[in-house]
Amino acid sequence: MNDDAPHPPDRTDDELARLDITVLLRYGLTAEPGPRRTALFGDGAAAAAVILDRLGTEPRSVAFLADTVRAGGLTRAAELPEPLPRREAAVLVREWLRAGTELVGGITADDTAATWLHAVATIIELKQLTRARGRNT
Repeated sequence: MNDDAPHPPDRTDDELARLDITVLLRYGLTAEPGPRRTALFGDGAAAAAVILDRLGTEPRSVAFLADTVRAGGLTRAAELPEPLPRREAAVLVREWLRAGTELVGGITADDTAATWLHAVATIIELKQLTRARGRNT
C-alpha cells in the first residue's frame, strides 16, 4: 500500500450534511466505476445517512425503500405518497428519487440506486449502534 497516495479529507457530519446529494445522484448513478461513483457511494451515502439520521429515520425504513426501488424502479418509488414515514424525510428522499428518474439509466440505475439506499441504511444503523454503545459505557 502506498502511504503517499492521496486520502480523501475526513469530513464532519455537519460538512457531510451540506453536500448536494441530488447532484451526486444525478452524476453518480449512471457513471462508470470511477470518481463520480466513488463520491456517490462514499461521501454521498454518508451524507444521506447523516441527514436522514438527524430526521429520525429508521434504517429499516430506508432498506424497505431500497427494496421497493429494486422491485419497482425509481419512477414508481418517486411516486409513492410517503416513501419514508416522516414527512420531512419523505419530501427530501422523493427529491433524491426524482433526480434518478431524470436519468436514462433504466434497470441499471434502479439497481444502483437500490444498492446506494441499502448503503445509506447500513450507515444509519451503524451510527445508531455507535450512539447506543456510547450510552451503555
